Amino acid sequence: MTATGASEGVGARGAPVSGPWWWARRRSAVLDVFLAAASAAECAIEGVLFAQEAQLPELLGVLFGLLVGPVLLVRRRWPVVVVLVSIAVMPAEMGGLLSVVGLYTLAASDVPRRITALLASMTVVGTLVTTFLSMRQDVAAQEDFNPPMWFVPTMSLAVGLVLTAPPVLWGLYIGARRRLVESLRERADGLERELSLLADRAEERAEWARNEERTRIAREMHDVVAHRVSLMVVHAAALQAVALKDPEKASKNAGLVGDMGRQALTELREMLGVLRTAEGSAVRGGVGSDAPERLAAVASQVGAKAQVSASAERASVRSPSGEGAGAGVSASSVSAAGAGESDAEGPCLAELGDLVGQSRAAGMVVELSVEGVGVVGRRYAARVERTVYRVVQEALTNVHKHAPGARARVRLAHRDGEVAVQVENGPCEGSAADAGLPSGGNGLVGMRERVTALGGVFVSGPTEAGGFRVSAVVPASHVAG
Repeated sequence: MTATGASEGVGARGAPVSGPWWWARRRSAVLDVFLAAASAAECAIEGVLFAQEAQLPELLGVLFGLLVGPVLLVRRRWPVVVVLVSIAVMPAEMGGLLSVVGLYTLAASDVPRRITALLASMTVVGTLVTTFLSMRQDVAAQEDFNPPMWFVPTMSLAVGLVLTAPPVLWGLYIGARRRLVESLRERADGLERELSLLADRAEERAEWARNEERTRIAREMHDVVAHRVSLMVVHAAALQAVALKDPEKASKNAGLVGDMGRQALTELREMLGVLRTAEGSAVRGGVGSDAPERLAAVASQVGAKAQVSASAERASVRSPSGEGAGAGVSASSVSAAGAGESDAEGPCLAELGDLVGQSRAAGMVVELSVEGVGVVGRRYAARVERTVYRVVQEALTNVHKHAPGARARVRLAHRDGEVAVQVENGPCEGSAADAGLPSGGNGLVGMRERVTALGGVFVSGPTEAGGFRVSAVVPASHVAG
């Protein structure tokens, strides 16, 4: 609403105009039409009395009243205009309803308070002057009535206040209440929008947490299971090549072990695909919801097959030859590693020697070197040591898969505030037998995720000599004890 009282595209309650003309609702228009008709009738009657006193034609007074009264139709659009018209017709002693309703509408509107106070004061003064002159004439006309001198001014002031103060005060109260309701409604709408935004963010965080958990489980299963099953396949391939006693049976049993290991790796890759797929995480009631159950089922199958394969290998290889003994030691080391994985904290750096020993038992030439002062037990946080262990484990597994017969070197360096590890292998020897291990492409991704999650640096790539190098630097703080 402007300073002149003109509303700009809003109704009396601040709502967008949707009714006829400037009315927000149809019932508001009906009420204003009724008030305008009543005001026109009042002004027409008072116009006749004014015309008689002024010795003018009565028709002129009626037309004047019918012209002034309907001004109430625009009270919601231009309340200032209505009050000014009521002040202008006060000398004719008409427009009582026009003045009361106009003042109420003006006080309840958004017109600046200084304008409301000015127009209300003008109305009080006009009513006071008009009432004073009218009462003085009436008192002078009655010879037997001699009131005190203060009577006429006091009564005139009282009439002016009675006709002006109530509509102004009531209009101020209604306007303040209306603005309070509108502010509360706006605040409620704002809170509703904020709650909706918070709910969306909470849903996004929950979805992110689910995806992170799926990725973590997939990484853990890949690191824990893939390495052991890969060793099973490597042992089975070696068994097929060196078995001399009952070659047919040994070859059959070894082939069974290899097939079971390959099948376990295939099922593991399928599980990783379920956990890493975006579609599975987007569908709440579908694949994403039963991923933990499917994970448990696949993990149980892989663990059972690993035990069966290890038992079959130990039962089939009982010759006194060095190869068979080596295979038996390897199978037992795999079982021991499986028992170690059940530890709540996971593997530590002190177990790297056993890990390298497993690869040596499988026929790989591995060199382990440690730089820095060695301490018995854990030196770093469990997450740090587990991450370094998994990097070495996955790197050696990749050598078994992609570079059979290659020489490997594992370097571990204890530095101030960090621990560094590097696994490098040479080129693959052409005479080495390929175990035919499948690859899902998740190993390097999992290593990078583990290292970067701790704020470390991970680098991998081929070497100039035709081999492959994996390097990781993980920030670490020493633990007490």
